[in-house]
Amino acid sequence: MSESDGTPVQIAAFTRRASQDASLLKTLNDGVSEQLRANDGVVVDGPMAGVPLLLLHTVGARSGAFRVNPLVQLDYQGRWFVVGSFGGLDKDPAWVHNLRANPHARVEIGATVHTVTARELSMPERDEIWDALVVMNPTFAEYEKTMTRVMPVFELRR
Repeated sequence: MSESDGTPVQIAAFTRRASQDASLLKTLNDGVSEQLRANDGVVVDGPMAGVPLLLLHTVGARSGAFRVNPLVQLDYQGRWFVVGSFGGLDKDPAWVHNLRANPHARVEIGATVHTVTARELSMPERDEIWDALVVMNPTFAEYEKTMTRVMPVFELRR
């Protein structure tokens, strides 16, 4: 099997490698973003093919620069959630720091752009929905096997 088959183990291994290499991560994110925009919100090729994704637009906490990150889109009980997995690394991705500093953001889902306010879930709130989020994206379970940190979960309120 190749990485493009997209099993949770393969996606976890690929995104972990990409997260450790800034240029590879940028290439991956740019490619996924291009596919999402060209295919009405669907990735059709590569390890993320078929995975429901959104594009999160934030403002850099230190730089003030606009940032765009493709993230797994988790719809649960009519609410949107994103998880700061960072490919299973033991540090939060930059977009987590950006949302903590400025929770006002935008998301692209397909051809639609939504203005959202992000709210980080407390541990009891996170624990309450975590198993459901892992069912939606089993890659999170693969990440947990090697991580010492808890992946933050944000609700994106419209």
